[in-house]
Amino acid sequence: MKKILTIIGARPQIIKAAALSRAIRGSFADQFQEVIVHTGQHYDANMSEQFFAELEIPAPDYNLRAGSGKHGEQTARMIAGIEGILEKEQPDYLILYGDTNSTLAGAVAASKMQVPIVHIEAGLRSFNKAMPEEINRILSDHVSTYLFPPTVAGMENLVKEGFGIKTEPPYSMDKPGVFNVGDVMYDNSTYFSMIADRQVNLKDAYGLESGKYVLATLHRNTNTDDPIRLQAILEAFQEISHRYEVEVVIPLHPRTRKQLEALLEVSFRQALEDNTRLRFLPPVSFLEMIALEKGATVVMTDSGGVQKEAFFFGKPCLILRAETEWVEIVTSGAALLCDADKELIVASFQAIVAQPPTDFPLLYGNGDAAGQILQILLGEGRELTH
Repeated sequence: MKKILTIIGARPQIIKAAALSRAIRGSFADQFQEVIVHTGQHYDANMSEQFFAELEIPAPDYNLRAGSGKHGEQTARMIAGIEGILEKEQPDYLILYGDTNSTLAGAVAASKMQVPIVHIEAGLRSFNKAMPEEINRILSDHVSTYLFPPTVAGMENLVKEGFGIKTEPPYSMDKPGVFNVGDVMYDNSTYFSMIADRQVNLKDAYGLESGKYVLATLHRNTNTDDPIRLQAILEAFQEISHRYEVEVVIPLHPRTRKQLEALLEVSFRQALEDNTRLRFLPPVSFLEMIALEKGATVVMTDSGGVQKEAFFFGKPCLILRAETEWVEIVTSGAALLCDADKELIVASFQAIVAQPPTDFPLLYGNGDAAGQILQILLGEGRELTH
């Protein structure tokens, strides 16, 4: 039996890990033992612990309780904690997801100890190194033994950086295996969509009717920490709600709520509160978020995960960033890049409502990315891969 050590620390990683944990329980219980390490990068109960139960993930075996702080301090605490766990557990593989500081910490600790790294969501690039996530994902890719880009674009990015996609085993950091088997988030969205339909009633919970609102999320630090960008985006939400007489629903990340209070003028905050078509919700569960996405007419977000989920559910999306790692969504016409430009956001909303996208091609696999990843780690899946 092979032992894998899974590193998670932020809400999106907990969600992504659900797909692999579910696949292990369902089809690979005799072949893999999973040890889960929660770094504690997100420690709000409503943003982490409840997801373990909701997403059917085993409780973490370890919690490092790293908390927040400067990038270097936080990452250093996690590296030290992960290193000790690696020494104790002696896993066959370390599983990393995405591009957080938890990902980087796991990559540094495992690579120095020669533990093979499996990077799920490899190859994504925004081509903007001002983003901490871009640094994290590049560095993690370049010390991984197995790389699983979720899209063709991710594969192409790795090829441009010198990775070989025809590499033969045995794999190593110097000669990694690169495999495009799809996106574990598509696995999850397909699986949990049906559960959300059964368990979540938006009308009872929030008084919302499907097809009668726009969904918006805002959490990325480049938007929330800059008062000019933050106000421009919220002014766009205000104008859209008034001009189109539509309810704009905004589940607020706790950090975003804090920044609204710290950075916005009192008069503007009051105008937001007085707008009855602008609904600020507390943080929602993953199942509630899926239900909100499925019921929205348009999604506006700076979240990479929400961009994809909107696409999975056939919803047009406005991306509140200057660039995206999920370029194929924009190329397909299902999403528009708007940055934090008020006029562009409003104009893009008008354009996408006037002519909604109708083509949402299957770009993210067949819904069994997690199972194929596990087959490859067992050495049984080369025919599925390059």
